[in-house]
Amino acid sequence: MGRVASAILYFMKNHWSVDTKELEKDPEGFAVWKLEQWVNWGIGTTKARRTDLIKYWDKLDIDEWKRKALSLALF
Repeated sequence: MGRVASAILYFMKNHWSVDTKELEKDPEGFAVWKLEQWVNWGIGTTKARRTDLIKYWDKLDIDEWKRKALSLALF
């Protein structure tokens, strides 16, 4: 990962308006939030797991077009 990408990732992780320490106390809520961030904004350095996407599919608040594209790949 280049310097610019690292700086952007650092900025995003440290300036979200979400208290991740508090959110981590609810494992399911944290998993859903993390998947939403990954799908909607591409945030993170790892790929989302297919099993997690399927498990939380009905709970994810994601863009309609991204949902359609992902559903083609998942189902």
